[in-house]
Amino acid sequence: MTCPACDLAPARVLLRRDGFLLHAVNQPTPVKGWLVLTSERHARAWYDLTAEESAALGPFARRVMQAQLSVLKAEHVYAFAIGDVLQHFHLHLVPRFASTPSHHRGRAAFDAPASEALDAREVEAAALAVKGAL
Repeated sequence: MTCPACDLAPARVLLRRDGFLLHAVNQPTPVKGWLVLTSERHARAWYDLTAEESAALGPFARRVMQAQLSVLKAEHVYAFAIGDVLQHFHLHLVPRFASTPSHHRGRAAFDAPASEALDAREVEAAALAVKGAL
């Protein structure tokens, strides 16, 4: 059986640190700068992380979120850890901008139709801009 997180293409990884991979969301997105911190090893949820991974996660996520605020000029960054699909802990870091429509704010961003997805080049440029700030 294949694992999408284990099979994440190295070219998609923006940063690797302390047992986590930082990468752009792996689906069409209506929000530029939507990044994900994913555990390198199988750990379904936050409660499955080691003490060391848990201790590293907060500072890593904070640093990424600060870069999203600064570089992308987001006004807020949501953090979601849902854990229903992958056998890897993943923390979605989803920026919100003044221009973000209400139907893309908060958890609703996950439900946006593919027809509202941004161009892949814009998504990649935003991810690379955040990576450059890290």
